[in-house]
Amino acid sequence: MVLRHADPIADAAGCAAVYAHYVESTVISLEAVPPTPEEFIQRMTRISERYPYLVAEEDGQIVAFAYGSLHRERSAYRWACESSVYVDHTQRGRGIGRALYTTLFDLLRRQGLQIVCAGITLPNEASVAIHESFGFEPVGVYRRIGWKAGAWHDVGWWELDLVPPVTETPPEPGPPIRLDER
Repeated sequence: MVLRHADPIADAAGCAAVYAHYVESTVISLEAVPPTPEEFIQRMTRISERYPYLVAEEDGQIVAFAYGSLHRERSAYRWACESSVYVDHTQRGRGIGRALYTTLFDLLRRQGLQIVCAGITLPNEASVAIHESFGFEPVGVYRRIGWKAGAWHDVGWWELDLVPPVTETPPEPGPPIRLDER
C-alpha cells in the first residue's frame, strides 16, 4: 500500500467511488447524492490549496482517502481545521484509515495547525473509536441536524489538540506540507 498526496485529476474517480458507498448506503455522510468525479476534482483542488489531501493506493486502485479542511471562515479559526477519512467499505479493519490519519495529523501539525475537529454522524462506533484512539475528545452534539433515509440524525463533534495549548498568538499556519518535506 502506498500513501501519497492526491492528484485531483488522476484520483477523483477513485475517491468518488470509495465515497459513493457512504452516500448511497449509509448515513455516515449526510450528502444525498454521490458527487461525480468532476465534482471531486473541484473539491480536491480547492481543499489541496490549503490542507493536505492524501490517498491510499493499492495495486493501482484508490482504497481510501483523508484530508484536512476548513473548520470556519472567520480568521480567528485559522489554526483549526476539520479532518475526514473514508476507507473503501471492503477494505475496512486493515489499518488503512489509521495510517492515513497518522500521516495527515503529522502534516497538519507541521503546517502550524493547533486543533483538529471531527464531525461524526451518530451512531458510528467505528468512527468514534478511531478518533478517540488518536486522543480526540467529545465536545458536543448537534441534535437532529441532518435528515436522511427518512429520519433525523445527530452529529457529534470531537476535538484533538495537535500541539499543547499556547497563551500567545501562535505563528501563522503555513501552506500544506508535502510528504517529501517531512
